[in-house]
Amino acid sequence: MNGPTEAPGRPAGDQLQDTARRTALALPGTDHGHPFTEHLDVYKVAGKVFLIVTDDPDEQIITVKCTPEHARVLVHGHPSITPGRYLDKRHWISLGPGPGITERLITDAVEDSYDLVVERLPKHDRPGTR
Repeated sequence: MNGPTEAPGRPAGDQLQDTARRTALALPGTDHGHPFTEHLDVYKVAGKVFLIVTDDPDEQIITVKCTPEHARVLVHGHPSITPGRYLDKRHWISLGPGPGITERLITDAVEDSYDLVVERLPKHDRPGTR
């Protein structure tokens, strides 16, 4: 199949990143910027990072927070999911386009990352419930 997706329901890199960005921006209290470098689009809640989108056409990945147990399952089950590229490799994973990487998986990964960060915030710093 020619075009931006490798197969129906499996996003190409730019679509993977767009899905992650849309998902993150829909979550309460999210802000984003480029605090580290212009090539890393960083999404935070209450000042804590939960998503990094790599703005490099040769490396279209997203990096999210994940429990170590879930990270092991995802890395083992998907060749395009690796331990986190920029952060603690036990608690972060990077997702690139590839077999089994669906919009649903991306949305779930971003929302789970957000939830992990929010649940560690003091109650008074937590955004409204979703």
